[in-house]
Amino acid sequence: MGSLVLVFSLSFLQNCTKEDKNIWDIEIEQPAGKIIITDISKEFFAPDVSMEQFKQKYPWFQGSVSDEDFVKRRNNPEEAKLYREAAAKVDLNLLGTDLAGLFARVKYHFPNFANPKVYTFSSSTQMYEEPVIYDPQQGFLFIDISGFMGSKNEYYKGIEEYFKVSMNAENIIPKTSEAIAISIVPFDKTSQKFLDQMVYNGKIMTLQDAFLPHLPDHLKMNATAEQYEWSSASEVSIWDYFIENDYLFSPDPRLTERFINPGPFSKFYTDVDKQSSPRVGVFTGWQICRKFYEKNPKTPISDFLAMSATDLFNKSEYKPKN
Repeated sequence: MGSLVLVFSLSFLQNCTKEDKNIWDIEIEQPAGKIIITDISKEFFAPDVSMEQFKQKYPWFQGSVSDEDFVKRRNNPEEAKLYREAAAKVDLNLLGTDLAGLFARVKYHFPNFANPKVYTFSSSTQMYEEPVIYDPQQGFLFIDISGFMGSKNEYYKGIEEYFKVSMNAENIIPKTSEAIAISIVPFDKTSQKFLDQMVYNGKIMTLQDAFLPHLPDHLKMNATAEQYEWSSASEVSIWDYFIENDYLFSPDPRLTERFINPGPFSKFYTDVDKQSSPRVGVFTGWQICRKFYEKNPKTPISDFLAMSATDLFNKSEYKPKN
């Protein structure tokens, strides 16, 4: 297995970036309109807003939290301070403009999409793993601004480094796009072989290509630019490793933890591990889907999403080469 390290290293050194035409770079003529953002926490911590007034206006915000704990949180000066710092790092006017652009592209590809009501709030970093919640049924989009205060923020001490990578203001839009994409891509619990999982995630990433055609790829992956570059440079080696170990049609759930789920790195069980980028299974699924569209550029998104992983893979003719 020692040769794998050499192969990965050589692939990285020999990487060449391909400049392909972006089929998703479509001019959008129908704007989404002005997006109004409601800052819930601003009222939550406002002394001139009574708890009764707040609960009447936002009856769903308290959730299962007891009245006693709800009041304690509201009167906690540290939580109020954290909220103010988070709010100072997010330009709501700019965010509204960026969301309008995102929503317009979603609606272009999915005409039934309706702009959600947008709310920002602070969970005091409790929701850092899932700081954006999109509910298409209720038409709500919640953005936890305490999850985007900057990867070096002192409030993030104790949080795993691989989560901190995407806890910057620039990650709000791609994480929102990801949440919307997840709500659209069909998920089949009965098809959970490794290829199924790679292509499922690849479809989510492809929708992000469609929704955010000008955004750097590493932001869509919740990764650093260096991590994305490592995956791109090592694409051939990653694929060879999967093939040599007969992983494509394996139902082994451990492959999800090794190559799909967030983590500090991927787990090849070789010396290359700590140098590697996380979620290389997601990256590979994305490249399979991109190859499919390279071969079949006129395929409607609805047909693409409905395809099985095996059918899509076969029609992609994916086989990366040096």
